[in-house]
Amino acid sequence: MPTARIFQRPKNAMQSGRARTEGWVLEFEPAEAKHPDPLTGWAGSGDTRDQLRLNFPSLEAATAYATREGLGFQVIAAPERKLKLQAYADNFR
Repeated sequence: MPTARIFQRPKNAMQSGRARTEGWVLEFEPAEAKHPDPLTGWAGSGDTRDQLRLNFPSLEAATAYATREGLGFQVIAAPERKLKLQAYADNFR
C-alpha cells in the first residue's frame, strides 16, 4: 500500500509574498532509492509516483481523497510563522 505525505507548501524564502501557500499538497513517499545513471550521472529510479503531486484547496479534501483511494498518509503540520518586528532605527544602534 503506497503511503503519502499531506502538507502545506511553505513560503518561498527568496520572496516576501505568500502566494500559493494556502493550498495543501499530497505527494507520495519514494518506494525505492534513487541511483545514479551511469551515462549521465543523474539520479533516478523506476518509481513513477515520485513525479506525481496533487494540489487540494483544503486539508479535508486531501485526506478525503487519500482515504477514498485507500492510501496510507501522514499530515505534516505547516510551520508556524515567526514575525521579526523591528524598527528602522534598530539598524543604527
